[in-house]
Amino acid sequence: MTGVSLSVQTPGLKDVERALGRVAGGLEERRALMDSIGAAIEGSTIRRFDQQKGPDGAPWKPSIRARQQGGKTLIDRGRLRQSITHQASATQAQIGTNLIYAAIQQFGGTIRAKAGGALKFRLPGIGWRQVASVTLPARPFLGISEDDRIEIADQVERYIAARVA
Repeated sequence: MTGVSLSVQTPGLKDVERALGRVAGGLEERRALMDSIGAAIEGSTIRRFDQQKGPDGAPWKPSIRARQQGGKTLIDRGRLRQSITHQASATQAQIGTNLIYAAIQQFGGTIRAKAGGALKFRLPGIGWRQVASVTLPARPFLGISEDDRIEIADQVERYIAARVA
């Protein structure tokens, strides 16, 4: 097992030693910090659906449905957006979704009909279509933006500062 050890000697500065002890002790119980970070990134991820852009700031390629109906890409019924959630432990925060189709939206890719059949779907204003495959562009909604990095750093600073005071 690997570990980290910190030893600071401050002769005559008992208040500094006590503060460092609170920081070290507080770092062992970080679940609240990870939950707060997870909630912030979850909110940021959900806002990307309104902004129609990925964590890198690049706009998503509009879907045919969004262009024809004047709606937003990845928001038809809102199921994907509403499925974004987070989980936290003492060592990490995870943000994601349990929807099976989320990966093809995040990374893009080609969907092919099984056994040589056809994919059948309806396009608004065009009608029913049958094709052998459909290629979707990547529309990343999960990830850490520069604003997210700043928010995480601020939360960690506040967490440590609260344990030093």
